[in-house]
Amino acid sequence: MQSSRTHPGNGPLALLRAEFDGTHDVWRSALGGVCVAGPEAARAVMGNRHEAVADTSDFYQNRHGVFGPRSAQIAIGRAARELIRRHLDQHRGDLPRLIVEQLTPHSQWPDAANLLVLRHLRDVLLHPDAPVPLHRTVEAIVVRAVLAGARRRHSLPSRLLFRRRALPALRTEMSARRERRRSRGGPSEPRDLVDVVVGESDPAADVGDLVEVYLSFLFATVGSIGFALGWSVYLLGTHPNSGAVDPSWTVREALRLWPVAWLFARTPSREQELGGTRVTPHDRLMVCSYLVHRHPAHWERPDEFVPQRWAEGVPDGAYLPFGLGPHTCAGATVTVRLLEDLVGLLTRDWRVSVTQDGGGPQVGPALAPPRFTAVLSPNDGCPGRR
Repeated sequence: MQSSRTHPGNGPLALLRAEFDGTHDVWRSALGGVCVAGPEAARAVMGNRHEAVADTSDFYQNRHGVFGPRSAQIAIGRAARELIRRHLDQHRGDLPRLIVEQLTPHSQWPDAANLLVLRHLRDVLLHPDAPVPLHRTVEAIVVRAVLAGARRRHSLPSRLLFRRRALPALRTEMSARRERRRSRGGPSEPRDLVDVVVGESDPAADVGDLVEVYLSFLFATVGSIGFALGWSVYLLGTHPNSGAVDPSWTVREALRLWPVAWLFARTPSREQELGGTRVTPHDRLMVCSYLVHRHPAHWERPDEFVPQRWAEGVPDGAYLPFGLGPHTCAGATVTVRLLEDLVGLLTRDWRVSVTQDGGGPQVGPALAPPRFTAVLSPNDGCPGRR
Protein backbone atom coordinates (compact mmCIF):
# COMPACT_ATOMS: atom_id res chain seq x y z
CA MET A 1 0.00 0.00 0.00
CA GLN A 2 1.08 3.59 -0.60
CA SER A 3 1.86 6.12 2.06
CA SER A 4 -0.99 8.33 3.22
CA ARG A 5 -0.27 11.31 0.98
CA THR A 6 -1.64 14.05 3.15
CA HIS A 7 0.76 15.69 5.60
CA PRO A 8 -0.01 17.81 8.67
CA GLY A 9 1.22 21.05 7.06
CA ASN A 10 1.62 23.87 9.55
CA GLY A 11 0.05 24.40 12.95
CA PRO A 12 -0.13 22.46 16.22
CA LEU A 13 -0.40 18.99 14.68
CA ALA A 14 2.69 19.58 12.53
CA LEU A 15 4.61 20.95 15.53
CA LEU A 16 3.80 17.94 17.72
CA ARG A 17 4.75 15.56 14.93
CA ALA A 18 8.05 17.39 14.43
CA GLU A 19 8.79 17.19 18.16
CA PHE A 20 8.09 13.46 18.36
CA ASP A 21 11.28 11.43 17.92
CA GLY A 22 9.67 7.97 18.24
CA THR A 23 11.63 7.32 21.43
CA HIS A 24 10.47 9.80 24.07
CA ASP A 25 6.77 9.19 24.67
CA VAL A 26 6.12 12.18 26.96
CA TRP A 27 7.74 15.60 26.63
CA ARG A 28 7.26 19.30 27.27
CA SER A 29 6.04 20.79 24.02
CA ALA A 30 6.60 24.20 22.53
CA LEU A 31 2.79 24.44 22.50
CA GLY A 32 2.95 25.02 26.26
CA GLY A 33 1.74 21.66 27.55
CA VAL A 34 3.06 18.16 28.09
CA CYS A 35 2.47 15.97 25.04
CA VAL A 36 1.65 12.29 25.59
CA ALA A 37 2.33 10.12 22.53
CA GLY A 38 3.17 6.72 24.00
CA PRO A 39 0.34 4.18 24.14
CA GLU A 40 1.07 3.08 27.71
CA ALA A 41 1.19 6.63 29.07
CA ALA A 42 -1.84 7.62 26.99
CA ARG A 43 -3.90 4.75 28.37
CA ALA A 44 -2.81 5.58 31.92
CA VAL A 45 -4.01 9.17 31.48
CA MET A 46 -7.21 8.49 29.52
CA GLY A 47 -8.17 5.56 31.75
CA ASN A 48 -7.30 7.68 34.79
CA ARG A 49 -5.24 4.87 36.23
CA HIS A 50 -4.71 5.33 39.99
CA GLU A 51 -6.67 8.61 39.77
CA ALA A 52 -3.67 10.22 38.15
CA VAL A 53 -5.68 13.04 36.52
CA ALA A 54 -8.58 15.24 37.48
CA ASP A 55 -11.72 13.52 36.25
CA THR A 56 -13.30 15.32 33.33
CA SER A 57 -15.39 14.76 30.21
CA ASP A 58 -14.48 15.76 26.67
CA PHE A 59 -18.10 15.75 25.53
CA TYR A 60 -19.83 17.53 28.43
CA GLN A 61 -17.51 20.53 28.73
CA ASN A 62 -19.39 23.83 28.89
CA ARG A 63 -18.85 27.46 29.83
CA HIS A 64 -19.16 26.61 33.53
CA GLY A 65 -16.76 23.66 33.45
CA VAL A 66 -18.38 20.24 33.07
CA PHE A 67 -22.11 19.50 32.79
CA GLY A 68 -23.26 17.07 35.45
CA PRO A 69 -23.89 15.17 37.55
CA ARG A 70 -22.16 12.07 36.25
CA SER A 71 -25.41 10.11 36.52
CA ALA A 72 -27.02 12.54 34.06
CA GLN A 73 -24.07 12.14 31.65
CA ILE A 74 -24.49 8.37 31.71
CA ALA A 75 -28.27 8.54 31.29
CA ILE A 76 -28.05 11.02 28.40
CA GLY A 77 -25.40 8.93 26.65
CA ARG A 78 -27.41 5.72 27.01
CA ALA A 79 -30.66 7.28 25.78
CA ALA A 80 -28.96 9.02 22.86
CA ARG A 81 -27.21 5.84 21.79
CA GLU A 82 -30.49 3.89 21.84
CA LEU A 83 -32.33 6.62 19.91
CA ILE A 84 -29.68 6.70 17.17
CA ARG A 85 -29.42 2.90 17.04
CA ARG A 86 -33.19 2.61 16.56
CA HIS A 87 -33.11 5.24 13.81
CA LEU A 88 -30.28 3.47 11.99
CA ASP A 89 -32.19 0.19 12.17
CA GLN A 90 -35.32 1.75 10.70
CA HIS A 91 -33.61 3.79 7.97
CA ARG A 92 -30.70 1.66 6.85
CA GLY A 93 -32.48 1.06 3.57
CA ASP A 94 -32.40 4.81 2.83
CA LEU A 95 -28.61 4.93 2.48
CA PRO A 96 -28.26 3.82 -1.19
CA ARG A 97 -30.74 6.50 -2.28
CA LEU A 98 -29.01 9.15 -0.15
CA ILE A 99 -25.67 8.34 -1.73
CA VAL A 100 -27.16 8.78 -5.21
CA GLU A 101 -28.92 12.02 -4.31
CA GLN A 102 -26.15 13.60 -2.21
CA LEU A 103 -22.90 12.38 -3.75
CA THR A 104 -23.34 11.60 -7.45
CA PRO A 105 -22.00 12.19 -9.96
CA HIS A 106 -19.51 14.38 -8.06
CA SER A 107 -19.42 16.15 -4.71
CA GLN A 108 -17.27 18.58 -2.73
CA TRP A 109 -15.75 17.12 0.42
CA PRO A 110 -15.64 17.04 3.39
CA ASP A 111 -18.82 19.16 3.37
CA ALA A 112 -20.62 16.50 1.32
CA ALA A 113 -20.12 13.96 4.09
CA ASN A 114 -21.33 16.31 6.82
CA LEU A 115 -24.44 17.21 4.84
CA LEU A 116 -25.20 13.56 4.05
CA VAL A 117 -25.00 12.70 7.76
CA LEU A 118 -27.18 15.71 8.58
CA ARG A 119 -29.83 14.54 6.14
CA HIS A 120 -29.70 10.93 7.35
CA LEU A 121 -29.91 11.88 11.05
CA ARG A 122 -32.10 14.98 10.70
CA ASP A 123 -35.07 13.44 12.52
CA VAL A 124 -32.80 12.31 15.36
CA LEU A 125 -31.40 15.79 15.80
CA LEU A 126 -34.80 17.46 15.62
CA HIS A 127 -38.15 15.71 15.26
CA PRO A 128 -40.21 16.64 12.15
CA ASP A 129 -42.91 18.16 14.38
CA ALA A 130 -40.48 20.73 15.81
CA PRO A 131 -41.04 24.31 14.60
CA VAL A 132 -39.91 24.89 11.03
CA PRO A 133 -37.83 27.98 11.99
CA LEU A 134 -35.95 25.84 14.51
CA HIS A 135 -35.11 23.29 11.81
CA ARG A 136 -33.70 26.14 9.74
CA THR A 137 -31.71 27.34 12.73
CA VAL A 138 -30.14 23.93 13.30
CA GLU A 139 -29.20 23.63 9.63
CA ALA A 140 -27.72 27.13 9.75
CA ILE A 141 -25.64 26.15 12.79
CA VAL A 142 -24.20 23.27 10.78
CA VAL A 143 -23.31 25.54 7.87
CA ARG A 144 -21.87 28.31 10.04
CA ALA A 145 -20.15 26.34 12.80
CA VAL A 146 -19.82 22.62 12.04
CA LEU A 147 -18.53 22.39 8.47
CA ALA A 148 -14.74 22.47 8.18
CA GLY A 149 -13.49 26.01 7.72
CA ALA A 150 -16.93 27.47 8.46
CA ARG A 151 -15.57 30.11 10.80
CA ARG A 152 -13.17 31.37 8.16
CA ARG A 153 -16.05 31.81 5.73
CA HIS A 154 -18.07 34.02 8.08
CA SER A 155 -16.86 37.20 9.74
CA LEU A 156 -16.77 37.52 13.53
CA PRO A 157 -19.61 40.12 13.61
CA SER A 158 -21.73 37.84 11.43
CA ARG A 159 -21.08 34.86 13.71
CA LEU A 160 -21.90 36.85 16.84
CA LEU A 161 -25.13 38.18 15.34
CA PHE A 162 -26.18 34.68 14.32
CA ARG A 163 -25.34 33.32 17.78
CA ARG A 164 -27.63 35.92 19.38
CA ARG A 165 -30.50 34.63 17.24
CA ALA A 166 -29.78 30.89 17.34
CA LEU A 167 -29.13 30.27 21.03
CA PRO A 168 -32.35 31.93 22.29
CA ALA A 169 -34.34 29.83 19.81
CA LEU A 170 -32.82 26.64 21.22
CA ARG A 171 -33.33 27.81 24.81
CA THR A 172 -36.98 28.52 24.06
CA GLU A 173 -37.47 25.02 22.67
CA MET A 174 -35.67 23.42 25.62
CA SER A 175 -37.83 25.35 28.08
CA ALA A 176 -41.03 24.47 26.25
CA ARG A 177 -40.12 20.77 26.16
CA ARG A 178 -39.29 20.78 29.84
CA GLU A 179 -42.58 22.46 30.70
CA ARG A 180 -44.54 19.96 28.61
CA ARG A 181 -42.71 17.14 30.37
CA ARG A 182 -43.64 18.58 33.78
CA SER A 183 -47.27 19.01 32.80
CA ARG A 184 -47.51 15.40 31.63
CA GLY A 185 -46.19 14.27 35.00
CA GLY A 186 -43.78 11.59 33.84
CA PRO A 187 -41.22 10.39 31.29
CA SER A 188 -42.01 9.47 27.71
CA GLU A 189 -39.96 7.91 24.93
CA PRO A 190 -37.67 10.57 23.38
CA ARG A 191 -38.35 11.49 19.78
CA ASP A 192 -35.11 13.40 19.21
CA LEU A 193 -31.94 14.50 20.98
CA VAL A 194 -33.65 17.56 22.44
CA ASP A 195 -36.01 15.20 24.27
CA VAL A 196 -33.03 13.11 25.39
CA VAL A 197 -31.19 16.08 26.86
CA VAL A 198 -34.28 17.48 28.58
CA GLY A 199 -35.62 14.14 29.76
CA GLU A 200 -32.40 12.75 31.26
CA SER A 201 -31.19 15.95 32.95
CA ASP A 202 -31.94 17.34 36.38
CA PRO A 203 -35.27 19.23 36.14
CA ALA A 204 -33.52 22.24 37.66
CA ALA A 205 -30.56 22.20 35.26
CA ASP A 206 -29.72 25.50 33.61
CA VAL A 207 -31.40 25.69 30.20
CA GLY A 208 -28.30 27.27 28.70
CA ASP A 209 -26.28 24.24 29.80
CA LEU A 210 -28.82 21.95 28.13
CA VAL A 211 -28.39 23.88 24.89
CA GLU A 212 -24.63 23.36 25.09
CA VAL A 213 -25.07 19.60 25.54
CA TYR A 214 -27.39 19.53 22.52
CA LEU A 215 -24.86 21.48 20.45
CA SER A 216 -22.21 18.93 21.47
CA PHE A 217 -24.43 16.25 19.96
CA LEU A 218 -24.77 18.30 16.80
CA PHE A 219 -21.00 18.61 16.46
CA ALA A 220 -20.40 14.95 17.38
CA THR A 221 -22.90 13.56 14.87
CA VAL A 222 -22.81 15.84 11.85
CA GLY A 223 -19.23 17.00 12.43
CA SER A 224 -17.26 14.04 13.72
CA ILE A 225 -19.08 11.28 11.83
CA GLY A 226 -18.96 13.36 8.66
CA PHE A 227 -15.22 14.00 8.99
CA ALA A 228 -14.54 10.31 9.66
CA LEU A 229 -16.52 9.40 6.54
CA GLY A 230 -14.57 12.05 4.64
CA TRP A 231 -11.24 10.52 5.66
CA SER A 232 -12.44 7.04 4.64
CA VAL A 233 -13.51 8.25 1.18
CA TYR A 234 -10.36 10.34 0.78
CA LEU A 235 -8.14 7.33 1.51
CA LEU A 236 -10.17 5.05 -0.76
CA GLY A 237 -9.96 7.59 -3.58
CA THR A 238 -6.22 8.15 -3.21
CA HIS A 239 -5.50 4.41 -2.86
CA PRO A 240 -7.61 2.93 -5.69
CA ASN A 241 -6.39 -0.65 -5.18
CA SER A 242 -7.76 -0.84 -1.64
CA GLY A 243 -11.49 -0.90 -2.43
CA ALA A 244 -11.91 -4.67 -2.25
CA VAL A 245 -11.09 -4.95 1.46
CA ASP A 246 -13.61 -5.32 4.26
CA PRO A 247 -15.32 -1.93 4.88
CA SER A 248 -14.63 -2.25 8.60
CA TRP A 249 -10.89 -2.40 7.88
CA THR A 250 -11.10 0.81 5.84
CA VAL A 251 -12.97 2.63 8.59
CA ARG A 252 -10.59 1.49 11.32
CA GLU A 253 -7.52 2.36 9.27
CA ALA A 254 -8.94 5.80 8.44
CA LEU A 255 -9.59 6.41 12.14
CA ARG A 256 -6.06 5.22 12.92
CA LEU A 257 -4.28 7.47 10.42
CA TRP A 258 -6.52 10.48 10.87
CA PRO A 259 -8.42 10.31 14.20
CA VAL A 260 -11.04 13.05 14.21
CA ALA A 261 -10.59 13.41 17.98
CA TRP A 262 -6.83 13.88 17.78
CA LEU A 263 -6.01 15.66 21.03
CA PHE A 264 -7.39 15.12 24.54
CA ALA A 265 -6.62 17.54 27.38
CA ARG A 266 -6.24 16.44 30.99
CA THR A 267 -4.82 17.90 34.22
CA PRO A 268 -2.64 15.87 36.61
CA SER A 269 -4.29 15.42 40.00
CA ARG A 270 -0.92 15.44 41.82
CA GLU A 271 2.79 15.68 41.20
CA GLN A 272 3.95 12.47 39.55
CA GLU A 273 6.18 10.96 36.89
CA LEU A 274 4.63 10.18 33.53
CA GLY A 275 6.72 8.45 30.90
CA GLY A 276 9.92 9.79 32.42
CA THR A 277 8.64 13.38 32.68
CA ARG A 278 7.75 15.03 35.99
CA VAL A 279 4.31 16.65 35.86
CA THR A 280 2.27 18.63 38.40
CA PRO A 281 -1.31 19.92 38.68
CA HIS A 282 -0.07 23.11 37.01
CA ASP A 283 0.63 21.24 33.78
CA ARG A 284 -1.73 20.60 30.88
CA LEU A 285 -1.47 17.09 29.49
CA MET A 286 -2.13 16.72 25.76
CA VAL A 287 -2.82 13.11 24.77
CA CYS A 288 -2.24 13.04 21.00
CA SER A 289 -4.05 10.06 19.52
CA TYR A 290 -2.64 10.98 16.09
CA LEU A 291 0.87 10.20 17.38
CA VAL A 292 -0.25 7.19 19.44
CA HIS A 293 -1.77 5.73 16.27
CA ARG A 294 1.49 6.20 14.36
CA HIS A 295 3.92 5.14 17.08
CA PRO A 296 6.71 3.23 15.26
CA ALA A 297 7.21 0.82 18.16
CA HIS A 298 3.59 -0.36 17.93
CA TRP A 299 2.69 -0.18 14.24
CA GLU A 300 4.35 -1.56 11.13
CA ARG A 301 4.52 1.06 8.36
CA PRO A 302 2.77 3.51 10.69
CA ASP A 303 2.32 6.28 8.10
CA GLU A 304 0.91 4.01 5.38
CA PHE A 305 -2.71 3.18 4.57
CA VAL A 306 -2.80 -0.58 5.15
CA PRO A 307 -6.39 -1.63 5.88
CA GLN A 308 -5.39 -5.32 5.75
CA ARG A 309 -3.61 -4.90 9.07
CA TRP A 310 -7.07 -5.13 10.69
CA ALA A 311 -7.66 -8.68 9.49
CA GLU A 312 -6.28 -9.86 12.82
CA GLY A 313 -8.24 -7.38 14.96
CA VAL A 314 -6.92 -4.52 17.07
CA PRO A 315 -3.11 -4.70 17.30
CA ASP A 316 -2.46 -4.12 21.04
CA GLY A 317 -3.45 -1.00 22.96
CA ALA A 318 -2.12 1.68 20.62
CA TYR A 319 -5.55 2.61 19.28
CA LEU A 320 -7.97 5.05 20.92
CA PRO A 321 -9.99 6.92 18.26
CA PHE A 322 -12.87 7.49 20.69
CA GLY A 323 -10.87 8.08 23.86
CA LEU A 324 -10.59 5.58 26.67
CA GLY A 325 -11.92 4.89 30.12
CA PRO A 326 -15.10 6.19 31.77
CA HIS A 327 -15.45 9.05 29.27
CA THR A 328 -15.04 7.03 26.08
CA CYS A 329 -17.40 8.32 23.39
CA ALA A 330 -20.83 6.91 24.22
CA GLY A 331 -21.80 6.77 20.55
CA ALA A 332 -18.70 4.95 19.28
CA THR A 333 -20.57 1.76 18.40
CA VAL A 334 -23.34 3.42 16.40
CA THR A 335 -20.82 5.77 14.77
CA VAL A 336 -18.70 2.91 13.48
CA ARG A 337 -21.78 1.04 12.32
CA LEU A 338 -23.00 3.96 10.18
CA LEU A 339 -19.51 4.51 8.75
CA GLU A 340 -19.15 0.84 7.84
CA ASP A 341 -22.58 0.79 6.19
CA LEU A 342 -21.75 3.85 4.07
CA VAL A 343 -18.24 2.71 3.13
CA GLY A 344 -19.60 -0.75 2.31
CA LEU A 345 -22.16 0.71 -0.09
CA LEU A 346 -19.63 3.04 -1.70
CA THR A 347 -17.13 0.27 -2.35
CA ARG A 348 -19.79 -2.22 -3.48
CA ASP A 349 -21.75 -0.03 -5.86
CA TRP A 350 -19.31 2.68 -6.93
CA ARG A 351 -15.81 3.43 -8.16
CA VAL A 352 -14.54 6.41 -6.21
CA SER A 353 -11.93 8.80 -7.59
CA VAL A 354 -10.60 11.83 -5.78
CA THR A 355 -9.11 15.11 -6.96
CA GLN A 356 -7.29 17.03 -4.23
CA ASP A 357 -7.25 20.80 -3.97
CA GLY A 358 -3.63 20.82 -2.84
CA GLY A 359 -4.29 21.65 0.80
CA GLY A 360 -3.61 19.61 3.89
CA PRO A 361 -5.82 18.42 6.74
CA GLN A 362 -7.95 21.05 8.41
CA VAL A 363 -6.79 21.10 12.00
CA GLY A 364 -8.99 22.42 14.79
CA PRO A 365 -10.73 20.80 17.75
CA ALA A 366 -11.54 18.08 15.19
CA LEU A 367 -9.19 16.78 12.51
CA ALA A 368 -11.02 17.26 9.22
CA PRO A 369 -9.91 16.05 5.77
CA PRO A 370 -8.46 18.38 3.15
CA ARG A 371 -10.87 19.73 0.60
CA PHE A 372 -11.31 17.42 -2.37
CA THR A 373 -13.73 16.50 -5.13
CA ALA A 374 -15.03 12.93 -5.27
CA VAL A 375 -16.44 11.42 -8.45
CA LEU A 376 -18.62 8.31 -8.16
CA SER A 377 -18.97 6.02 -11.18
CA PRO A 378 -21.38 3.05 -11.04
CA ASN A 379 -19.89 -0.41 -10.59
CA ASP A 380 -21.36 -2.91 -13.10
CA GLY A 381 -24.85 -1.55 -13.52
CA CYS A 382 -27.27 0.21 -11.27
CA PRO A 383 -26.18 0.75 -7.66
CA GLY A 384 -27.84 -1.41 -5.04
CA ARG A 385 -29.09 -4.09 -7.47
CA ARG A 386 -26.53 -6.77 -6.83
